[in-house]
Amino acid sequence: MLLILLGVLVMHLIILILLIVSTAASTWSVGGDRTTDLWYTCTNSNGGYHCKPAISEDWLQAVQALMILSLLFCFFSLIAFLFQLFKLVKGGRFFFTAIFQILASVFVMCAAIIYTVMSPDEGSVKFGYAYVLAWVSFPLTLISGLIYIVLRKKE
Repeated sequence: MLLILLGVLVMHLIILILLIVSTAASTWSVGGDRTTDLWYTCTNSNGGYHCKPAISEDWLQAVQALMILSLLFCFFSLIAFLFQLFKLVKGGRFFFTAIFQILASVFVMCAAIIYTVMSPDEGSVKFGYAYVLAWVSFPLTLISGLIYIVLRKKE
């Protein structure tokens, strides 16, 4: 049982790191000498790296908000898991943790879908690794939430 709990905790920490990197990294889309993330658009010109704030369209602000919400809910579910690990009665399930983790997965899925649909469709622009990390963290977060539903505390 200890190995299962340790495995779930490690998986949760990996998901949290993926969400942090995905939200903060500067490569949601890459094209030529330009990279775009949720916060800045950076160009590499004349040997320098110049960044300016990203466009302030509603869809990008929605993606920013959803990614931050997914980070917060994933972090709060980690805190809830640790709390429930010591305070939950024997045989109890980690429902509170599961709800927060599943909500985090829904938020990251919605953010990635909005970015996919609304990002400018330019021929030379491709999705970057931060975008891929967001999509990778979605099923992992959902699976983690489902594991928390099934998981029971034993002594």
